[in-house]
Amino acid sequence: MIIRKDDKKLQDILNRGEILEGEYLQTVLDIIDNVKKNGDKALADYSLKFDKYDIASNGMEISKGEMKSAWDDLDDELKGALERAKANVVSFNEKQLENTWMYEKTPGTFLGQKVTALESVGVYVPGGKAVYPSSVLMNVLPAKVAGVDEIIMVTPATGGEVNKVVLAAAYLAGVDRGFKIGGAQAVAALAYGTETVPRVCKIVGPGNIYVALAKKMVFGQVDIDMIAGPSEILIVADSTADADYVAADMLSQAEHDELASAIVVTDDMELAKEIENSVYAQLEELPKKDIARKSIERFGAIIVTDDLAEAADITNEIAVEHLELCVANPMEYMLKIRNAGAIFLGSNTPEPVGDYYAGPNHVLPTGGTAKFFSPLGTYDFQKKSSIIYYSKEQLMADMDDIRILSESEELIAHRNSVVIRKEDSL
Repeated sequence: MIIRKDDKKLQDILNRGEILEGEYLQTVLDIIDNVKKNGDKALADYSLKFDKYDIASNGMEISKGEMKSAWDDLDDELKGALERAKANVVSFNEKQLENTWMYEKTPGTFLGQKVTALESVGVYVPGGKAVYPSSVLMNVLPAKVAGVDEIIMVTPATGGEVNKVVLAAAYLAGVDRGFKIGGAQAVAALAYGTETVPRVCKIVGPGNIYVALAKKMVFGQVDIDMIAGPSEILIVADSTADADYVAADMLSQAEHDELASAIVVTDDMELAKEIENSVYAQLEELPKKDIARKSIERFGAIIVTDDLAEAADITNEIAVEHLELCVANPMEYMLKIRNAGAIFLGSNTPEPVGDYYAGPNHVLPTGGTAKFFSPLGTYDFQKKSSIIYYSKEQLMADMDDIRILSESEELIAHRNSVVIRKEDSL
């Protein structure tokens, strides 16, 4: 597991998310086309095929009563944890809100930006054996804070059953409507609408390769959050780091799935060896040790560098989803970091703090896309419109420049649209 930065294994790790789309793409395109043409009937066929649930007879909509009942039945300890997590997420997202603004550029010229919440959002929540109430909170609450009018949740439901904790989280977060559908077909339904499922403006939330490709294919018809790949963590550790802590944090991502990646970058070879030993010792105690072992052996690495400056360079090049800075001065070292989805400062801030509770979103860019993508936030559920106002006097003052520029592009109707107002004023 211990390597140097030029080891071929590092490149294999960074390329792990590459998938031959052709293997899945045609299937996804066929599903989207079928839903566009046949609506609810297509959804019923896919639900029976994949989830063994007859929505044609039993219905696909999740009632508000089902959500409330699930919440009422939840034990008080879990209720309290979810309520406190919600409060943290809402508080953080309220600080991200953007507001409409205007300014007077010159007398007679007002410019600005109108900020408006999206009308509707679809939230995809993975189902089956997966239980992700935290994903419900992280995807729904920023939209709520932004002021989205209607939030639609879709989730696959094997045998028609949706996990009760997911339903409870949906109630707590304020989901307006829910549907027992999943896969590429659910994405298509949200993008194009069916007789029952309303069309939305944006689709957010994680899913498998079929869901990810479907989101990619409908982008433009609707907006999407991002194309998320396998989960990943990178930990920068110096001699002050605790090897057992670092090993535990590596495994916190490795247990997600076999494609998850856990990397440590350190300038201390002795620490690297201690971390490696601790990983394998802790691995044996995990319920999901088989998954974690495959992840660690294929896509885990401890990179030993000459110094922490080199570690920062490697970190910025990888542009990881979750970045932990287990170093003596994490606040200072953070200034060297340019590319990361979320940055966890110090040895007492493990990644699960962000996954569940702190407030910042756990929907983060993966696969190096932190170089140009940001975490999901309230700003993702707002759109902007430019505001421009010119008085007659200011239009006359700027007319010649506008005329010259439009003539340079040989767009004479553009020029005329301005010049005619001068003639009209004579």
